Amino acid sequence: MNYTTIKGFAKDRFVEKKSEFIGYITPVKTNEEAVEFINRIKSENRKAKHNVYAYILRDNNITRYSDDGEPQGTAGMPVLDVLLKENLTDVCVVVTRYFGGILLGGGGLVRAYSHACKLAVDSAVKMEMFECFEVTLKFNYSLYGKIEYSLTEFDIKMISDEFSNIVTLNLLVKTDMYQKLEEKLNDITNGKISISKSEIKFGDFA
Repeated sequence: MNYTTIKGFAKDRFVEKKSEFIGYITPVKTNEEAVEFINRIKSENRKAKHNVYAYILRDNNITRYSDDGEPQGTAGMPVLDVLLKENLTDVCVVVTRYFGGILLGGGGLVRAYSHACKLAVDSAVKMEMFECFEVTLKFNYSLYGKIEYSLTEFDIKMISDEFSNIVTLNLLVKTDMYQKLEEKLNDITNGKISISKSEIKFGDFA
């Protein structure tokens, strides 16, 4: 159930036989976000000959691509293939081509669009997302040292902490570790701890 995406927008470019290829990549979660990104890049590159795109979404398992005027199969599908090989999800790539007057041929186009996409992917920071719960712990301050030490035994990510008359910790816990964590905390505190969790979600533990 885990998946890999990217942390934020990135781009890179190269020139092949006087044609400039610019690869743009961004994280997206919905079809609407992907379309908005594609339209923004097209708007910023109105003078470009082609704005080829591909995107993959977890939402409804959507996968789409466009050759945007290039010969069928030479642009959009090669870009999509790079995303699939990189095992990326919830991402959208647009490759803009400013035509330099020299034809590249079918094989040349496939290589150029694939390369532009790969450059964009390599410029982005990848992020592995894990199935997890957001967990809230509430307990007396006297238990903090014991609980803090026990948390180091588990693969968690601390989100926030608050110290007032009681201690409140918000953290992410991978779903396969939650039951053991809950049992451990109840055991070391003799049940003197409040533990609540969210619905299953996905989080970055880096």
